[in-house]
Amino acid sequence: MRIQGFLSIVVLFATMMRVWAQDISSGPDKNSKVPALKVFDATGPNKDKEVDYAAERKDKPTIYLLVRADKFDRPMNRFMKGLDGEVKKESEDAYLVAVWLTDDVDKAKERLPAVQQSVQYENTALTNFTGGKEGPKDWNANSDAHLTVVLANKGKIVETFGYQSVNETDVRAVRAAFKKSLK
Repeated sequence: MRIQGFLSIVVLFATMMRVWAQDISSGPDKNSKVPALKVFDATGPNKDKEVDYAAERKDKPTIYLLVRADKFDRPMNRFMKGLDGEVKKESEDAYLVAVWLTDDVDKAKERLPAVQQSVQYENTALTNFTGGKEGPKDWNANSDAHLTVVLANKGKIVETFGYQSVNETDVRAVRAAFKKSLK
C-alpha cells in the first residue's frame, strides 16, 4: 500500500513538472502583427544572407522557433524534427523558421549547417539572430524558456508556447493549434 501511494505521488509530481515546463509565457502578444525578424539564414532558401523572415513569409502560415542555443539538445531536436515533418500535412505554404539565440554568432554560423546535414530538416530554415541571446526586439523571448514556439498566419501571431523542457510528444499540441489557426 505504501508503494502505491509513493508511486502515485511520483506520477503526480512528474505530471505537474511536465505541465509546469510548458507553462512559460514567452513570445509576442497573441493577435499582434508579426514583428520584424532580421536573422542570418544558415540553411534556408536565403542561405548565407541576412533576411527579415517576417517580411519574407508575410501572410503565409509560419512556425517560428526561438531556440536558446545553449539549451538545444536531442529531445528538442526530436520535437523540431517531428514538427518539421507535420507542417506540410496541414498546409503546402507552411514553413518553420528556427532562430538560434546566442552570444557566440560565429559558432552558431558554423554549427547550424552541421545540424542540418545531420538531421535533414525538410521544411525548416536554421537561422541565427546576430543581436545577442536576448532575442529580437518585440519578440519577447523569455530567458527562462529554452524554446519559444510562435505560430503565425496572415501576418498575425496566433499562438505561443514557452518550454523549459520539450520533446516529440509536444508536437501534437503545437500541430493542433497550428491546424486550428489555418481555419
